[in-house]
Amino acid sequence: MNSSKSLGLAGFGVLKNTTCHTEKKISVFFSIIFMTVGILSNTLAIAILLKAYQRFRQKSKASFLLLASGLVVTDLFGHLINGAIAVFVYASDKDWIRFNQSNILCSVFGICMVFFGLCPLLLGSVMAVERCIGVTKPIFHSTKMTSKHVKMMLTMVCLFAVLIALLPILRFRAYQIQASRTWCFYKTEHVEDWEDRFYLLLFSCLGLLALAISFLCNAITGITLLRVKFKSQQRQGRSHHFEMIIQLLAIMCVSCICWSPFLVAMARIGINEDHSNETCETILFALRMATWNQILDPWVYILLRKAVLKNLYKITRGCCGMPIINLHMWELSSIKNSLKVAAISESPVSSKQINLQPLNSTGQ
Repeated sequence: MNSSKSLGLAGFGVLKNTTCHTEKKISVFFSIIFMTVGILSNTLAIAILLKAYQRFRQKSKASFLLLASGLVVTDLFGHLINGAIAVFVYASDKDWIRFNQSNILCSVFGICMVFFGLCPLLLGSVMAVERCIGVTKPIFHSTKMTSKHVKMMLTMVCLFAVLIALLPILRFRAYQIQASRTWCFYKTEHVEDWEDRFYLLLFSCLGLLALAISFLCNAITGITLLRVKFKSQQRQGRSHHFEMIIQLLAIMCVSCICWSPFLVAMARIGINEDHSNETCETILFALRMATWNQILDPWVYILLRKAVLKNLYKITRGCCGMPIINLHMWELSSIKNSLKVAAISESPVSSKQINLQPLNSTGQ
């Protein structure tokens, strides 16, 4: 009974000493705008994914479409659930004592914040690893990265994120109402217990590790695509590689810019033994920046396609006063072209044929 009582009342400790205030009308307006834009963007991305999956059923692209679908669906439900709870809290004038007597809503809100924050980062790193393997090791990718394996990876990532989100509840540690009284998360004020520090450091380290893996794999993929482009300018088109390279740069920039402030702030709170210098306004601003990553994810992964890039290229060349070069027709996607070139270069049969050509010519 004592543990359940402390679990139910632990979230209200911060209400006695609120360190920052948010204006109700502006906050409700921004919450509704963020939720609406996120839902519309991810819904449009899901529709484009379904259309692409019906048109292209190649084995090499099936894994990318499945992972992208998992990412977009996760972002969509994140905006739906977290956005609905945030709007309800603002509409109720942030009176947690009235509608959160047993701390159930705060626990659900905290679990959703951790899960829908960590899961997209992990999925982004898995997508980066999948693209890196597909470009650098196409034969291994075609034989091992099947749809069944990709679905298993999606399930494992989601289960791992659920476990991290439920870890405080399993350890009878309640999620805390934050100083702005608008959201719930791990304990971020007067953190003294080692377990509270562990949760903050675990979340921030996993997020930063996912960003580092994405950055490394995307850099390797981009360098490989550039090398393939320079080696195959005569036989392949000159422009189809830029689609993938631009997507990789956009993914790295958006993820690092949006998520780094929040992850670094949580790490600093977990490391500092004294009271953290992170103010409520700083943490709230970093949280809103992280929310923008879920809004921009579908535009980076899905909507930044070759048709858009081709039109932007023409407009840029026209504005600069330079003649428009007749680009090679983009008949194949950048992933398929990269796999094809890499497979031909690594295939032992093709090398044998090339070595036998001079012998045949001399024999004739």
